[in-house]
Amino acid sequence: MALDPEEGKQEEIIPLTSMKDGEVAEPLPSASLPPPVSAAPKPKPKITTAVIVPIWMAFSVSVILYNNHLYHTLDFKFPVFLVTWHLTFAAIGTRVLQRTTNLLDGTKDISMNKDIFLKSILPIALLFSGSLILSNSAYLYLSVSYIQMLKAFNAVAVLLISWASRIAEPNRKLGLIVCMISFGVALTSGGELKFNALGFVIQAFAVVFEASRLVMIEILLHGMKMDPLVSLHYFAPVCALVNLIILPFTEGLAPFYQLARIGPLILFSNAFVAFFLNVAAVFLVGVGSGLILTLAGVLKDILLITASVALFGALVSPLQVFGYSIALAGLVMFKTIGK
Repeated sequence: MALDPEEGKQEEIIPLTSMKDGEVAEPLPSASLPPPVSAAPKPKPKITTAVIVPIWMAFSVSVILYNNHLYHTLDFKFPVFLVTWHLTFAAIGTRVLQRTTNLLDGTKDISMNKDIFLKSILPIALLFSGSLILSNSAYLYLSVSYIQMLKAFNAVAVLLISWASRIAEPNRKLGLIVCMISFGVALTSGGELKFNALGFVIQAFAVVFEASRLVMIEILLHGMKMDPLVSLHYFAPVCALVNLIILPFTEGLAPFYQLARIGPLILFSNAFVAFFLNVAAVFLVGVGSGLILTLAGVLKDILLITASVALFGALVSPLQVFGYSIALAGLVMFKTIGK
């Protein structure tokens, strides 16, 4: 308990014999306690766009190339297990960050209850789980470069589902952009030298699941402010549980028999890179404008395609380069002037 400095102060007694006639005794200076010092809140770290964009791109590229390395170079072809492991790591990691940092302060503004969980979080988590499993499974059949080209169609799928859900109104300008992106993606598929029908179908369903998830977020979580890390905090545990239920019917115990061969270093480093991609995304969204985010995504995809050719020997035809250029131009238009 703090004491008042004026309490308990003894009155100073000055001997009368030491004073001259008519002299007024001046009070002795009293020693007062210094004012209490309040601890100033620690300022949040400020990261410039020039710093966070390369960091985010490095993590994003690393996650995809690392997963592809696991599937093909290390022959660990278990995407359901890998996604489940990533989500379990993320569920634990977000809770550690919630208790040790201010990165998940956004959870304080969300009043989570059973009704919101069952009607909003659960259906979105199911779509998220399906999207992750399908998109990772596609890497077993298609090259990294071709998958990145197909992902340009994500924006078209989101727009078409938004129109069907009546949360957006069709217009001629957006229709032309949709046609432009679709035409570019069609050319990239026509120029694919190692086309795999099963892989194409899996990636197509992954696009549908991901687009449906984004539209469902817009409908069910409208008004809730969730950055990538807060979203992961709520969705990761549910998705991990769903995947654990699916795992016995898809890959069974086979991935567990391979863990000793892969080793804990690879497993933990792979999950670490995937998790901190979401951390980097929080800072990226906080400092980047819509145009910067779009251009960063485009540059990241180009780097991935280049790395796929250089590291894994993926073949890219001139027709694919031409078609993807058209799709990217349409994507930039959609993100910047198409709204």
